Amino acid sequence: MLDNISEKQMHRVRWLLIISWLLLIALMFYDPISPWLTEPHNTFSPFHKDPNVCIKLQGICIQEQPHSIAGQVFWAAIVPLGIIILLVFGHELWRRICPLSFVSQLPRALGIQRKQQRIDPHTGKVSYRLAKVPKNSWLARNYLYLQFSLLYLGICARILFVNTVGWVLALFLLLSIGLAILVGYLYDGKTWCNYFCPMAPVQKVYGEPRGLFASTAHESANNTITQSMCRIIDADGKEQSACVACQTPCIDIDAERTYWDGIKKPDRKLLYYGYIGLVFSFYFYYYLYAGNWDYYFSGAWTHEENLLSTLFNPGFYIFDTPIPIPKLVAVPLTLGFFTLASYWLGLKLEKAYKVYLRNKNRDISPEIIQHQLFTFCTFFVFNLFFVWGGRPTLRLMPLSVQFLFNTFVVLVSTLWLYRTWGRSPALYSRESLANRLRRQLSRLNLDVAHFLEGQSLEKLNPNEVYVLAKILPGFTREKRIQAYKGVLKESLEEGYVNSSSSLEVLQQMRMELDMSDRDHQQILTELGVENPSLFDPNKQRTREDLARLQGFRNRIKGLVKPKRRRTAKGLGRELLQVVKKEKSMADVFNEERQAIKSLSLEYSVTSEERAEILAELEETTDLTNQARQKSGK
Repeated sequence: MLDNISEKQMHRVRWLLIISWLLLIALMFYDPISPWLTEPHNTFSPFHKDPNVCIKLQGICIQEQPHSIAGQVFWAAIVPLGIIILLVFGHELWRRICPLSFVSQLPRALGIQRKQQRIDPHTGKVSYRLAKVPKNSWLARNYLYLQFSLLYLGICARILFVNTVGWVLALFLLLSIGLAILVGYLYDGKTWCNYFCPMAPVQKVYGEPRGLFASTAHESANNTITQSMCRIIDADGKEQSACVACQTPCIDIDAERTYWDGIKKPDRKLLYYGYIGLVFSFYFYYYLYAGNWDYYFSGAWTHEENLLSTLFNPGFYIFDTPIPIPKLVAVPLTLGFFTLASYWLGLKLEKAYKVYLRNKNRDISPEIIQHQLFTFCTFFVFNLFFVWGGRPTLRLMPLSVQFLFNTFVVLVSTLWLYRTWGRSPALYSRESLANRLRRQLSRLNLDVAHFLEGQSLEKLNPNEVYVLAKILPGFTREKRIQAYKGVLKESLEEGYVNSSSSLEVLQQMRMELDMSDRDHQQILTELGVENPSLFDPNKQRTREDLARLQGFRNRIKGLVKPKRRRTAKGLGRELLQVVKKEKSMADVFNEERQAIKSLSLEYSVTSEERAEILAELEETTDLTNQARQKSGK
């Protein structure tokens, strides 16, 4: 849905949001305007403070003074809005507008990223590439634990230091911006978003497997640029992939594939089960600390005076009795206890659910069981969050607005639950393969309009695609084999299957197309002869690497026209001269050696990959020249 919004428009949105965010941060340092809105005599303002209302903190009425509302706007309006965006529109909108994601890409835009030295083991030549997190490193294996820990520490810091002191909150946000830029300098791609950002676990909970109105990448007609994957704009205003395969699988390319790939990993259980306790304990701590709910719902916690001086005051106030545990200890203790308790309870409920299904003789795969539990967790924690989230601001609105907001929260979460509950890896695989078959049917130039009754081939659901393949009179056995071969080749190129797993994964498709296992083996043999690299065990094929190499290939082919001066942005003019036989491909490669080197660095392309792509491009150009000669042009 929103993945089709042009990058040029989203670029403007990102600039608008980052400027607005920086303005809000500036107001946290110095705000001469909004304190006037909180003056007791400004009864027209919903933020005005009534001096006759007593808000108790540990049995003592707080003397509220006129204050800046910048902190309250950030915590009680912007943060809840972000949660709504994730559930309703999915990660693909959030990742394209997130200010921290935007600033993390500034070093790349400025061309000042750190480079790593690489020595070719065969030739001994030294080359450089932009740094990426190694696939088998500790960080690549444990990034979700790190991000969840940072989220926990960030929430503790928020309660203890950040919530109410404007300049401290501003410094906290500026520190986040600085860290995002630093990671963007140290590593290529969206490394900040994928490996370090504390909001990434929240994004996973609410944004996977897909948002309520998010697009489905595995059913996309455009298989080149999907969802929120990295992209650039060429000189013609067209979008091209800028993926550098910084993480595999990548949520920006296909969120649901990432979800199913990691659903059985133990870090997902900690995330989904523990996150409920983390959310609950954050809000419940205000009650344990103040001894009432008025303190939280009034929004007094967003502008409490002398917050830093309370760090060693009693951290609990229960039954009108202060508990002599310093707040500095009470906060991490409370959040840690409820997070671990929620995780433990989730494991117990999971075990009980499996026993229940076994007693009912319901044979459900472990992936489906995990999915159903995770789906329920997201539904539950979303509604739990909005019991408190945004309420200090919402309660200032008319009752009708509050009622409409509550209705909206329940409605969208229920629709999301209905849309998500029935998902499964098998259904995802069937839809993905049907989309591949759909593309192959469109390439065979078959007369399908008569059977579609005004519909387009792209609008057919998976079952309709298979039915169409069965009834098409022109879809002979030869064409079925050709279509299946195309699907198998595409699946191998993307790393969706390998030579051993392809037989099982594509079994249902063979049944639909009336093909045998022997046909499959014969087609595999043909593909091995035509393209031996598909079965090279030393080449680990993934959709991310395919996108990376395709982006490099497109840039080399000159899909982006050169500007006033020659840059690494395209070789279109030179390639046109090659087609006209005004120069050879070797001449072009020699003249544009620096441009190709720059592109290789940008896309982390190895010398072997570069040589293979350049040879392929030269061969394609020769074939084009031969065709032009035969046609007499």
